[in-house]
Amino acid sequence: MQPVVKLVILGRDGILNDFRDDHVKAPEEWSPIAGALEAVSRLNHAGWHVVVATNQSGIGRGMIDMASVNAVHAHLLKQLQLAGGRLDAVFFCPHTPEEGCDCRKPQPGLMREIGKRYGIDLKQVPMVGDTLRDLQAAQASGCEPHLVCSGRAAGLDVAQIQALVDQVPGTQVHADLAAFAEDLLARSASLPSH
Repeated sequence: MQPVVKLVILGRDGILNDFRDDHVKAPEEWSPIAGALEAVSRLNHAGWHVVVATNQSGIGRGMIDMASVNAVHAHLLKQLQLAGGRLDAVFFCPHTPEEGCDCRKPQPGLMREIGKRYGIDLKQVPMVGDTLRDLQAAQASGCEPHLVCSGRAAGLDVAQIQALVDQVPGTQVHADLAAFAEDLLARSASLPSH
């Protein structure tokens, strides 16, 4: 029997790094959320593969080019490496909302592509985001939805968070990526090994 790949899908902005309304356009504009890189490292060391699925409409809007996106991701990977972690891959949608593609969250295209790449049933895959759009993408692709209250969700009160959860039943809420990692590792430690 083929071993099951332990895979986590993360959004980027607001989960790994600070969200910016004007997009992260250069490595020096990228700043990690406290504890996020260490959380990825902890997941990696426990055998989890971590990939990013991110909307990058700044490309489609002409605000950022591919060289800049690649430079930001190279910087992210280097910072993650310094924290002892790694990403397996970064999947991104370059389109604007107006283009109506299947890969822009809340559509499930990016997650389905990840599922195909790993040959994995997405039902077993936690997906972490900080917006309703992320949760809807998780739901549409069959992933387990997780909301972190960092990034865009940081300013929401209890009622607003509950309203998001009500729209995507089964959503689990965490303070940030570090809290999510702690919860996932505790959960997976209690599962019987194959």
